[in-house]
Amino acid sequence: MSCGGPHEIDCAEVLAEVWMYLDAETGSTERGKIAEHLDECGPCLREYGIEQEVKALVARCCGGEVAPDSLRTRLITTIREAVVTEDGTTVYSETSVEVRREA
Repeated sequence: MSCGGPHEIDCAEVLAEVWMYLDAETGSTERGKIAEHLDECGPCLREYGIEQEVKALVARCCGGEVAPDSLRTRLITTIREAVVTEDGTTVYSETSVEVRREA
């Protein structure tokens, strides 16, 4: 998409970064450039508005569930204990492994 107007950041770059902008994950300089672009560019502002609405809808529909603390603790413990080897095998720290070599 391009509005044809001269901007410091082109429309394609702004739209590629819109989710990062919505989540406040862009740096302050980049954020300022995107905000300025959105102020000047109607097509990008409309697209940004659509993305903003989608984000709000997802948050309303899916954002209320929080994992219980016990589940979070178990998951973190399991992740810390698991070691994935080079061949993709998962070995847990409490597991004993016997290696046999066939002659």
